[in-house]
Amino acid sequence: MAPKPEESPSRAEWFCVRSQPKHEHIAAAHLRKISDVETFLPRIRFKRATVRGGVWTTEALFPGYLFARFPWSATLRAVQHARGVQGIVHFGDRWPTIAEATIAELRAALGAEELHVVDAALAPGDVVRVAEGSMRGLLAVVSRVRSGSDRVAVLMDFLGRQTTVEFPAAALVREGDGRADVI
Repeated sequence: MAPKPEESPSRAEWFCVRSQPKHEHIAAAHLRKISDVETFLPRIRFKRATVRGGVWTTEALFPGYLFARFPWSATLRAVQHARGVQGIVHFGDRWPTIAEATIAELRAALGAEELHVVDAALAPGDVVRVAEGSMRGLLAVVSRVRSGSDRVAVLMDFLGRQTTVEFPAAALVREGDGRADVI
């Protein structure tokens, strides 16, 4: 429901806070310094395909947004003017809150560190795209993953025939996970 200053002046509720672009972590850090404000910034960590190969990246799960729990009437101004904050999501004079159960579910899924690591481990049969080198952009199928090594053998169509080629695991991106589109 939409809280109004006269309805819940001192009760802390969860709100969706809009951050400045790519400043979610800065906004969260500054909000944590304000008394009576609890923040929740869900993030994901994954390997992104780049020209240099696979690079680990951490991003906000909801780019441009984070969650803050605070008493609306007492802390609204301080939250709105915190560094990195662009504003609090509202619709005219309606200030929607987020249910405690929703935040609890997100926390349960992400863990205490508010971070979910996307497993980039490859398995035989996975369709992958080469992310670096002279074969960049070509599709292949994982045939063998060497245990204790960072090398993966893939089967690919090359020059009209199927060939087995080995690559570093960081040079391959699983097809269909969205990151292969940047190659």
